[in-house]
Amino acid sequence: MKQRRDEQPALSTARLAHLVWAENRHRAWKRVRANTGAPGVDGRAIDAFPDWARANGREVKSARLAGTYHPAPVRRVELPQPNGGIRVLGIPTGLARLIQPAIAQRLMALFDPDFSIDSYGFRPGRDAHQAVHPIQHESAHNRRHAVAIDRSKCFDRVNQDRLMTRRGRKMQDKRVVKRSKRSLQAGVLPGNQLEASHRGVPQGGPLSPWLANSLLDPLDKERARRGHPFARYADDILIVLGRQRAGERVRRSPTHYRQKGLPVVVNTDKSRGVKVSNSQCPGVTFRGGRIHWYAKVLEKFKQPIRPLTNRHWGVSMRYPLDKLSHYLRGWSNYFGSARGYQRGIDRAHWIRRRLRMAYWRQWRKPPTKVGNLIKRGVSIQLALACGLTRKGPWRRSKTPGIEQALSNAYLKAEGLYSLREGWIKLH
Repeated sequence: MKQRRDEQPALSTARLAHLVWAENRHRAWKRVRANTGAPGVDGRAIDAFPDWARANGREVKSARLAGTYHPAPVRRVELPQPNGGIRVLGIPTGLARLIQPAIAQRLMALFDPDFSIDSYGFRPGRDAHQAVHPIQHESAHNRRHAVAIDRSKCFDRVNQDRLMTRRGRKMQDKRVVKRSKRSLQAGVLPGNQLEASHRGVPQGGPLSPWLANSLLDPLDKERARRGHPFARYADDILIVLGRQRAGERVRRSPTHYRQKGLPVVVNTDKSRGVKVSNSQCPGVTFRGGRIHWYAKVLEKFKQPIRPLTNRHWGVSMRYPLDKLSHYLRGWSNYFGSARGYQRGIDRAHWIRRRLRMAYWRQWRKPPTKVGNLIKRGVSIQLALACGLTRKGPWRRSKTPGIEQALSNAYLKAEGLYSLREGWIKLH
């Protein structure tokens, strides 16, 4: 008796053209254009890509459908980390950023429903914010101990052949498997010499998130099988347990897990057993079942704000205000659910003071400063006192005349996002 074959395989040959060059192409391009990013090995900026695509699009499409297209190597970029390490990224070309997301979108639609419900990184409709709530729920039910597990360079060591073979069983269309593998093995160009890439998943490419989740999903399901409440975002996992002894046992469990030849090594230096109140998931911690900001988050909060409120910018203040508000709105949407109203208010006060300092510095000469203060409703006497003082810009930003001219209401009318109002909406 012959085995029944699926009349409509997951990724059939008939659907390949649609996958490569139709609706997904437009969706992928919207993401590429929104993310901008550095150019790949071709040196072509994203803004210049549409003109190139109009001139060469037909040839690329024909090569893709004929199976003769070979992706260009990725450009290696090394980014220094705050802890002194180096993070290696692979920057693909603009064409690869267009083609690979079109494939990735289809692959995610096929495989994502089978991924673990405890995985939140790089999945449609899921984000880091959602990963917080399961841990909060468990910590509120007397699970006060946690194990933070970090996988050691698991993306750099994966066997590409074995990974694609396992995934290819469900894809069925071998041409898609072949082209996905070509993207992985396109090579790396760290300088002027091409290096082969037969191992690992390059971080930074459009296919990388799907491949990473495919690699780590068996471990997620193994953890769920053992009954350990956890949440995973990217390659970081936090497991919550009721007793410290259980946490130590989980932490000392075998650090080398093999799923059909795919090695995943636990970084024992970064993996640790802690109280839930000292854990991080990601960017927040938990006390008494409530969400609080992690200490390092508050330290990093000011880092992007300082250049945005730099007093030496030679542009209209509307531009840094727009950039600053975009950052504050995103930060508030994620961290605004945490407890810490007064600390948020203190940082909002610091931001407004830096903006007043930037305005003051931009006005430059004393007559311009006095004139701008008067134009904003400050009395002539107070404007002269502020404009002719020898205090530095930071000290002047606290004086009554400047606070009156550049009041909270004025800065809000100019477009500054209110952390206080954002916090109130979430509570």
